[in-house]
Amino acid sequence: MTEMAKALLVDDRKDNLLALEAILQGLPVQSVAVESGEAALKRLLVDDFAVILLDAQMPDMDGFETASHIKRRERTRHVPIIFLTAADRDAQLALRGYAVGAVDYLTKPFDPWVLRAKVSIFVDLWTKSRQLAAQSEAVRAREAQWRSLAEAVDAATAQLRSDDPQARERAVELLEQARWRSGT
Repeated sequence: MTEMAKALLVDDRKDNLLALEAILQGLPVQSVAVESGEAALKRLLVDDFAVILLDAQMPDMDGFETASHIKRRERTRHVPIIFLTAADRDAQLALRGYAVGAVDYLTKPFDPWVLRAKVSIFVDLWTKSRQLAAQSEAVRAREAQWRSLAEAVDAATAQLRSDDPQARERAVELLEQARWRSGT
């Protein structure tokens, strides 16, 4: 079974977090809500997220500073960030958001269906990325098995070509060990 994608919701107001959770309800994503940039950074140390919905204006550490920390970390630098803000449509704030690595910047009130669509895209990309990584790992494991079998066949062939009367028994033993190791 594959792990469900998670969305990190970061806002200092509980009512905004509840609204975001309601908007995302029914999508194949688990919402994780936190009330500060510091709490978001702590959560990002232990969980992987498909997308981050980040309030731009929060006390203490604002969304821009939080995003800057997120993008500096190797583990989290590729997680897409969508800024959400109640600030009026100030182009400078949006540019600041993009400058710290946001993929989008939405001002309130925003269309909840647009936000759902954007989150859905990132969840889908995250899921496909995980599937691709798992398939890649399976291919690498299978290639290692084939290499091991090929080496065993080469060793068994060398035994069979030798003048040693017990070479056939050792060759069969080598092939059986390789077969057992590879699970075939």
